[in-house]
Amino acid sequence: MQRTPFDIPDQMRQAADKSVEQAKQAFDNFMEATQQAVAKAEGTAKSMRDSAADASRQAMAFAEENIAASFDLARNLVRARTVEEVAALQQEFLRRQMAAAAEQGKNLGSMASRAANDAMEKATPKGKK
Repeated sequence: MQRTPFDIPDQMRQAADKSVEQAKQAFDNFMEATQQAVAKAEGTAKSMRDSAADASRQAMAFAEENIAASFDLARNLVRARTVEEVAALQQEFLRRQMAAAAEQGKNLGSMASRAANDAMEKATPKGKK
């Protein structure tokens, strides 16, 4: 099967690659500021605070992983040489992201369940369970 050329001038590839890098740097700065804001906001009831902070940090880590995967895809798409390569990159990205989303959802659900159980145990007077 003959490959379909996906000819993009090198200057356009370089400009696109630079744009992806600049967007990644802007995102990294945003994530750092957001993480600092989250760290400052952690300060209410002890058990819920700890659980919420853990879930928040985990959600931020998942968001960071997902955005990093998107930037990796963007970098790879900029360097793609054929339409088939573009399609394969997108298909692989979607497969990986669907698996990651399922695992991340399971992880966050488990964290929420543990937090609710801990809160219920602490809210229930001893001997009245």
